[in-house]
Amino acid sequence: MKILLILICLLPAHSFAQFTSEAPQDYGEYHQQIQQAEIAIAKAKFQEALQIYTELFHAFDFIFLRDYKIAAQLALHLNEKEKAFEFIQKGIAAGWDLKNLKQNTFLAKLRHEPEWESIENNYAERRQDYLESLDQFTREQVHEMFKLDQKRAFGAFIRVFDKAQEKYAIRKFAPHSEKQMEKLVQILEERGYPGERLIGNNFWMSTVLSHHNSITTNYAKKDSLYPFIRPKLIEAIDKGQISPYEFALIDDWYITVSANRTQTGYGYLIPPSPANLTETNALREQIGLRSVALRNTLVDVQEETGMDFYLPDWIKGKIEVE
Repeated sequence: MKILLILICLLPAHSFAQFTSEAPQDYGEYHQQIQQAEIAIAKAKFQEALQIYTELFHAFDFIFLRDYKIAAQLALHLNEKEKAFEFIQKGIAAGWDLKNLKQNTFLAKLRHEPEWESIENNYAERRQDYLESLDQFTREQVHEMFKLDQKRAFGAFIRVFDKAQEKYAIRKFAPHSEKQMEKLVQILEERGYPGERLIGNNFWMSTVLSHHNSITTNYAKKDSLYPFIRPKLIEAIDKGQISPYEFALIDDWYITVSANRTQTGYGYLIPPSPANLTETNALREQIGLRSVALRNTLVDVQEETGMDFYLPDWIKGKIEVE
């Protein structure tokens, strides 16, 4: 035993460094770096922002697609076309759909470059490689959950009067949603959060969760399923399985509905007031999401430059402080 302890003490430092390098990456730090890049963009320090993105792409195994999209536009804005094409190619490998790429008007000027022909010629093969990298079993499972949820949610939509909607929500939708949450818990425990990283989609499950959190105020107050799931979603942010934007929408529905629309939450569903703006920004900071002021400045920079920063589109433009 003494000899073993001595040998452990004599192990070179790089042995421990190699061990610790295999530890899970901290995506809390990832999102902090993204905020630093966005602060630089807000100050028109585009070269500094591009450098942050470039270093981030080398430091982390998984990159959220949105960040490749922004980096490609920053590179083009700085007339670094070769780097812009590099990030576009990385984005395609991470799931950037060719149709969505062509919808980006800021990048349209690159279509006249010879590299663009290569992008289109190789797209089908790279797209297939991307799809094969996903968890196809979970992807199909979650897609079916989403489609079933949409069908049940439509049942509430076609009921015009509030009382009829509430009756349907409690008697029909709630039991269905509880089964959906039980399936989600199993997926979380076995495979992690089924979002962009696992299944290549960041709204199927967030929609299912948002529907669950918006059944009725009384239901949300008594619900035990989402409060059980919520810490697992926070953990999923740290693991890079869900983005702060996706979590914020899910949690905003819970805060808003359970408080009967008396709390602002993250500022998406109910605009913050000057009195509760500090609380809203604190909530956003806890999950690595930019402040309301920074978002609004990024909207201004979009309009000035023509770049698209792919801000959450469930609210258009700025978050107005009322």
